[in-house]
Amino acid sequence: MSKIKIFGLGGLAENGKNSYVIEIDNDIFVFDCGLKYANSNLLGIDYIMPDYSYLVKNKKRIKGVFITHGHSENMGSVADLIKELPNIKIYATKFTKFVLEEFGINDKNIIEIKPHKKITFENNVSVFPLSVSHSIPDALMYVINSKDGAICYTGDFVIDPTMLGPYDMDLGKIAYVGKQGVLCMLCESTFSERKGQTSPNHRLEEYFKDIIKHNEKRILFSILPYHLYTITDIFNAAKNTHRKIVIMGKKLQNVINFAIKEKYLEVENGIIGDLSNINDDNAILLINDERANPYANISKILHGYDKYIDLKNSDTVVFAEPRYDSNEKALVKLENELAKFGCNIINLPSDKVILHHPSSEDIMLMIKLVQPKYYMPVKGEYRYMVNNANLASRLGISAENIILKQNGEVVNFENGKLIDKNEHIKVNDVLIDGKSSEDVGELVIKDREMLSENGIVLISATISKKDKVMLVGPEVTTRGFIYVKDSAYLIEEIKHICEGIISRNITPTFVDYNKIKVEIREELSNYLYEETECKPMIIAVVQEV
Repeated sequence: MSKIKIFGLGGLAENGKNSYVIEIDNDIFVFDCGLKYANSNLLGIDYIMPDYSYLVKNKKRIKGVFITHGHSENMGSVADLIKELPNIKIYATKFTKFVLEEFGINDKNIIEIKPHKKITFENNVSVFPLSVSHSIPDALMYVINSKDGAICYTGDFVIDPTMLGPYDMDLGKIAYVGKQGVLCMLCESTFSERKGQTSPNHRLEEYFKDIIKHNEKRILFSILPYHLYTITDIFNAAKNTHRKIVIMGKKLQNVINFAIKEKYLEVENGIIGDLSNINDDNAILLINDERANPYANISKILHGYDKYIDLKNSDTVVFAEPRYDSNEKALVKLENELAKFGCNIINLPSDKVILHHPSSEDIMLMIKLVQPKYYMPVKGEYRYMVNNANLASRLGISAENIILKQNGEVVNFENGKLIDKNEHIKVNDVLIDGKSSEDVGELVIKDREMLSENGIVLISATISKKDKVMLVGPEVTTRGFIYVKDSAYLIEEIKHICEGIISRNITPTFVDYNKIKVEIREELSNYLYEETECKPMIIAVVQEV
């Protein structure tokens, strides 16, 4: 019999950063390796990834990383993991492999897999990928077979029988897995609070047809590059309209060219235009958007910084992408500016859902198909996970068999039974800024926050090494704190305070530089707060020559 551990390095009680570890005896299997993009509170941070130190410490036991699909929330930190573990194996389908390579992953690390083809490991353990429907082709759920039963990780899915080909979901095989006996299922929770089913609200072809029909002038669609199902809906909506679709941005062009080449996307002959069609009155422009820098390209066009597109007040701008809470302010500001310019703005109505995730009825259908003994909600804020757990409870799964955990909390199974060991793996958020793969750390964020709110005051002075007297200074430099010309008295008082501190810490034989710096920070901080109720960052630079 087996000893099984399940825990999340990320993705529990949060949106994004999905990364789940399943240990069967001595073998480690990692499912997804995602990131989440930082909000405006994390000043200057590009994205956040899980702390993979546990995997680095146990690298010899890792059998591979199994990616469900090519969205950054699920595979965006693979490159960072490979820097730590250069020889790790990444298992992915064809389209997901393409996305990984677009993210800079070396082909030698990727093992291409196909749905419904079992991957066998030692000790009678196998991983069986199953196709599911999502907004990106070749999405998977995984079944890990062990001696004590199967463990299912659904990944992201939506139940829609009309999604065919690379979006098809094999409900028959999922039901067959359920009949064989499933020990535990990990199921996503993102839309668990939504009543009913997601389908058909995610189908947008007819809605896009209506937009194209009623807006005869140029239309700009803002889209995410890897939401290929939405891109397909736009191409289908534009059929037989005699309009040219112009694809803007290298990344978006790469995605669409690959999709056409590999038969993921079928387009009408002659429908794709080029740069010569950009200013056509009836052109349709596809504008690439990025989760890392939302609406940046539309904003660039609006402010006249795009070298190809000049915005017209007759244009219609369609935001054909999900609305995220973290981007709401940026989007509203952009819409106001577009409205002032005179553009027609179209957002998806509330009854249309571009995110292809299961609503409550979809989740319950998946539970009925899989029939797990134990049920573990994953992927989503904690309230979504709780609601997901409530859905399982409605279907008769007992409360003691429903597992709600946060990142790092370990679920233990021994001989097919849940054992509460209160085990915990140390996990943290790793903050990535720019090209560095090192964690920026909370202290840096606090410093940036202080600088952004209260500015900086720099005190500099030079002391004679030989005579132990002050040669230059103290000089005061401020940035983001006060307007110097209107605060001459304040600057003079700062100089006076610093001069007194320096003088009393100089003796004929010794200068206590450390005490000078500490006292300048403490006394100036108190003085400036009394005068201005601000606490700028204070840096003292005292040198000797």
